[in-house]
Amino acid sequence: MRQIVLDTETTGLEHKLGHRIVEIAAVELCNRQFTGNHFHYYLNPERESDEGALQVHGLTTEFLKDKPRFHEVSKELLNFISDAELIIHNAPFDVGFLNHELGLVNLETLDNYCLSITDTLKLAKEFHPGKRNNLNALCERYNIDNSKRTLHGALLDAELLAEVYLAMTRGQESLFIELEYVEPIQLALSKLDNISIRIIEATAEEYVQHLMILENISRESNNNCLWSRSETENPIDAKSKYGGN
Repeated sequence: MRQIVLDTETTGLEHKLGHRIVEIAAVELCNRQFTGNHFHYYLNPERESDEGALQVHGLTTEFLKDKPRFHEVSKELLNFISDAELIIHNAPFDVGFLNHELGLVNLETLDNYCLSITDTLKLAKEFHPGKRNNLNALCERYNIDNSKRTLHGALLDAELLAEVYLAMTRGQESLFIELEYVEPIQLALSKLDNISIRIIEATAEEYVQHLMILENISRESNNNCLWSRSETENPIDAKSKYGGN
């Protein structure tokens, strides 16, 4: 299972007002393990950042002026996320900006390139209703070291979010994933062939009692007892056969 944890930084809060992405990062997980592969670029947004956004990420116009434009890295980004589940905190925000950027270079929306998109903020609200669920709060809740997060940075935030996601969803994955060695299911099943299974059949008295119970259930349910339908013998005949009254 391939998952990509993604984060962006932007010049402001509204792409509809012309704000752009200034940093994008994505971290790869395979079978819930970090692979070491990541995608990361600072981008020239071709505009100034709002003062509030600048205080959050600290990426100045001077720093970004020689960085690539989004269209220069878009194909590489789409190749990296191809056929993977995207994991994003407050996904509507990042997806909105990414779809805006993709639209500017005549590319399709993000959901056309990835398998699915999981919003960890929505997930966190389901797990922890009524609590703060921003990235810092989640790091504290799951004992993840975020001491290096003095400013928001897409790569660091993607790495932290990956750790939060793994901690938050631990226990939901198959128990096999946590094992260092997983014996193939086919091999495990083949061993059953060598096991002698003892079959204990019901006595005549027990079988008659069983049929009488089914008959009562059938009578009370207007002959809608499914168990009775599965019997191969008529309950009355069987009672006679086994000595019932």
